[in-house]
Amino acid sequence: MQEVLVRYAHFFGIIVLSMALVSEHILLSVDSSVKKFKRLAIVDAVFGLSATLVLAAGLLLWFVVGKPSAFYSHNWIFHTKLTLFGVIAILSIYPTIFFLRNRNKSVDEVVVPKSIIMIIRTELTLLLLIPLCAVFMAHGYGLS
Repeated sequence: MQEVLVRYAHFFGIIVLSMALVSEHILLSVDSSVKKFKRLAIVDAVFGLSATLVLAAGLLLWFVVGKPSAFYSHNWIFHTKLTLFGVIAILSIYPTIFFLRNRNKSVDEVVVPKSIIMIIRTELTLLLLIPLCAVFMAHGYGLS
């Protein structure tokens, strides 16, 4: 039963993380109203919380419940999946700092650098590769 709950938490986190990242992309534009920008900051917080849930549940699946840890530890595709998740996490730092610094601005519009839009798009692209890795792992690819 523990494994089922942890897997559910992992999948729930993945779905919310994906939803938050897509929402950020939809809400982002070069010129954002302050109201829209406050929503972006909230969505980014949801993204961060869901990423934490995905990581925590994933670590539990790796080391506590689920398959033996060797199944994951010796699989290069799993390490690719972890690397993609890590790159997404690192890429998300700059937009998060920007959202936090500008969420309480007293201007009509906040100018969003195009680099933030490109970072979000890059994160979305990398996020698409993670389920592909999971499917390969589920079929036994990547085992030494």
